[in-house]
Amino acid sequence: MMENKIKLFESKKIRTAWNEDEEEWYFSVVDVVEVLTDSADYQTARKYWNKLRQRLSEEGSELVTICHRLKMIAADGKMRETDVLDTKGLLRLIQSIPSPKAEPFKMWLAQVGNERLDEIADPEKAILRGADFYRAKGYTEGWINQRLQTIEMRKELTDEWKARGIEQEQEYAILTNEMTKAWSGFSIKQYKQFKNLKKENLRDNMTNVELVLNMLAEVTTTAISKSREPETFEESRQIAIEGGSVAKDARENIEARTGQSVISPLNAKNKNALEIKGDNEATNAHHYLKSRRE
Repeated sequence: MMENKIKLFESKKIRTAWNEDEEEWYFSVVDVVEVLTDSADYQTARKYWNKLRQRLSEEGSELVTICHRLKMIAADGKMRETDVLDTKGLLRLIQSIPSPKAEPFKMWLAQVGNERLDEIADPEKAILRGADFYRAKGYTEGWINQRLQTIEMRKELTDEWKARGIEQEQEYAILTNEMTKAWSGFSIKQYKQFKNLKKENLRDNMTNVELVLNMLAEVTTTAISKSREPETFEESRQIAIEGGSVAKDARENIEARTGQSVISPLNAKNKNALEIKGDNEATNAHHYLKSRRE
C-alpha cells in the first residue's frame, strides 16, 4: 500500500510515497532534479531529466532500469504517473548531477529516512503524527481515535500476509477486495462509487461504525491466518473471505437492531457526520473486536 506525502527541502516541494509493504520511500525524480539543478520550473526540470535519462540509457546505466513510475499528485491536482526512485536509486542520481546542493540534499534524505525509522522503532511517534494529520484535516477526535486503530490492524494483517509469502501489491489488493466484499457486499470499486469517491482513500471516508466493522474483518482474517498458516495464495484468499464474513454477521446484526444500513454514502466532505455517536450496536461491535484480539 502506497502513502503519498509532500516533503519540503529548502521550501521546495518533493513528492514522496511510502510503500508499507516494502518499507521504502519513493521520490519524484523530476522534483529532485528541479532542486539539484535550480531549475526555473517543473517543465525545465522535466526536460533536464529526459536528456539525462537518455544519456544514462545510452551508457547502460542501471539507474534507468530501476526507475519506476507511480501516480502522484500533479500541479493540476490530479493523480498522474511520474518517474520515481527509491532512496538508493536517488543517491545514485545525485552522483550523476553536479550540484552544490548534493551534500545538503543527502543530509535531508537521511533525515527523511530517520523519521520513518523512528516511527518503526517507536510506533507512538507514528500515531501522534497520524493524529495531527487527521486533526489538521478537520476530523473529529472520536473518529481519529478509531481511524488510528484501523492503521494498526491493517499493519498486523499485511505483516501476516507477508509472512505467508504474499509480496505483490496486486495480491494485497485482491485479498483486501475479497475481504471488503465479504463484509460490506461491495467491492472496493463499488464502495468508492457509492460514496462518490475517485482517488480518495476509502477508509478516510468511512464512518466510525464502518471502520469498526472493517477492523473486525481484518483482525479476524489475521487470527485465522495465524491459526491455519496457509501456504498458497488461494488459501489466503479463502481466509480473507471468512474474516469478512464474520464482520458481515456483525453488520447484519446492527442493521436488524437499528433498522438502517451500516454502509453509508457519507464521505469526508462532511467530517463531523462520520463520527456516529450513541450507537450501542457499534459499541458492541467494538467490544467484540477487542475480544477477538485478546
